[in-house]
Amino acid sequence: MNIWVVMIIAGLATFATRLSFILLLDRIRVPDWFRRGLRFVPMAVLSAIILPELTSSTGSLFISWRNPQLLAGMIAILVAWRTKNVLLTIGVGMASLLIIQVVLGYF
Repeated sequence: MNIWVVMIIAGLATFATRLSFILLLDRIRVPDWFRRGLRFVPMAVLSAIILPELTSSTGSLFISWRNPQLLAGMIAILVAWRTKNVLLTIGVGMASLLIIQVVLGYF
C-alpha cells in the first residue's frame, strides 16, 4: 500500500509542477532572455539522458569504434541533422544498431 501512496504523491507533485509553469507563465512577465533559454531545455535534457547510454553501455566509460551504441548514435545524429525527421532518425538508429551488432559479433 505504501508504494501506491508514494506513486500517487509523486504523480500529483509532477502534475502540480508542470501546471504551475503553464498557469504562471501567462500571468508573469518573464524576461526575453529567460524565454530564449527555455527553448534549449528539451535538447539539454534529452542529451543528458542519451549520452550516458551511448558512451557507457557496460557501466564504465566506453568510447571506442567497437562501441555499437556510440556508432549507431553517431549515424542517428547525422540522419537527424540532415532530415529533421524524428521517425526516420529512430528507424535508422535502430537498424544501424542491429547491423553494427551483427557485424561486430555482439548479437
